Amino acid sequence: MATRDPLDFDIGVEDDEDRTPSPSSISPPSSPPSYFDRDRHVAFFEMLYNLMPYHYQSQEINRLTLAFFTISGLHLLKALDRVDKDRVVSWVLSFQAHPRSRAESKNGQFYGFHGSRTSQFPPDENGVSVHNAGHLASTYCALAILKTVGFNMLTIDKESILISMRNLQQPDGSFMPVHVGAETDLRFVYCAAAICFMLEDWSGMDREKAKDYILNCQSYDGGFGLMPGLESHGGGTYCAVASLRLMGYIEDNLLSKNATSSIINVSLLLDWCMQRQAIDGGFQGRANKSSDTCYAFWVGAVLRILGGYKFIDKIALRQFLLTCQSEYGGFSKYPRELPDLYHSYYGYTAFSLLEEPGLNPLCAELGMTDLAALDRSIVLHHCIYTCNLCFVQVSYHTVKENSTRLLCGEKSLSPQQKPWCGEKTILTTQSRQNRFDSPR
Repeated sequence: MATRDPLDFDIGVEDDEDRTPSPSSISPPSSPPSYFDRDRHVAFFEMLYNLMPYHYQSQEINRLTLAFFTISGLHLLKALDRVDKDRVVSWVLSFQAHPRSRAESKNGQFYGFHGSRTSQFPPDENGVSVHNAGHLASTYCALAILKTVGFNMLTIDKESILISMRNLQQPDGSFMPVHVGAETDLRFVYCAAAICFMLEDWSGMDREKAKDYILNCQSYDGGFGLMPGLESHGGGTYCAVASLRLMGYIEDNLLSKNATSSIINVSLLLDWCMQRQAIDGGFQGRANKSSDTCYAFWVGAVLRILGGYKFIDKIALRQFLLTCQSEYGGFSKYPRELPDLYHSYYGYTAFSLLEEPGLNPLCAELGMTDLAALDRSIVLHHCIYTCNLCFVQVSYHTVKENSTRLLCGEKSLSPQQKPWCGEKTILTTQSRQNRFDSPR
């Protein structure tokens, strides 16, 4: 019998496609639990990992995204043992597009990851993907999955990803998700920043241009629109603030520092975020909209990065989220509906921000489990190293404890890279307070 891919789809029978209800459109028959029911959530996501309900077939093009939500969700729930990690790694890596040569990586296409088999045409007789549909969001999800299951990221073909990713950056600093015929907005700037951060190599983007684009998206009310001039939006605001944080342009816990020196208007941004908590305790994505489970993450994570999460009404937020929790496990978009994968995942991230027992800590900037917080052998500081011979400053994000004899790297400090000075040198260390800070 042939084995299924991870997150294969159930084959449902649809008499009338237009009248077939979605998983979240029918009200469940009874009230949701009054506590965070971790065991039911684990069972729900384990079911999704083994077999996706047929309603999700319309999302087949985004299969890697569905996989990210499912696998990362199980990790947040401390249930990653339900996942066959080796099988997942092999499956995810099979979606990467590879150029025939280094020169081809500069031909304007993006050699990241395909979102699914549907967008991945069969390779030619030489095993090369001729029709390339690599996508920034799919690449972010692929790398996040690989990091979650403990894959050695040093072995990935990051050069093809990063060189070709520069092809997607536009003159105004924004990014297209694919190499032709697509929109540009803050979602894909964030994906590019997260990709560079996870690969520990910023050669894939012009950070200065990206920063300028982000700043042009801040609205008069303090929030960020997805594009310059658009209405402030919870998702766009998260993408803006998290990108600036990943790129090192803003500090962690800005509110405890001199906010007037920040490149963004912090006081207006804080005011806009605080106004998004509605009277029912939930968060809305825009003014005059209903509270929605996912914005407890999108807006809540912004407040966590700024250092303003302590100002929200956590009791009211928790009560709202529990009204969106299903008796079957998972979360719905609005209270007392059936759960869906997307809102379930962001329900778990919201409860992680609330420090719910039984959940792993969250990295707000990457929207996934804080892997560094789980690995106590890694120092949670970002360091700038200055070579005593060439006096060039280089940065390194994951410095093992008591590690002082290292090489100068061309783009980041790494013993595998060719040194400027040609030999090992003792480096002077300037420690910073957080691993996301970057040298200016």
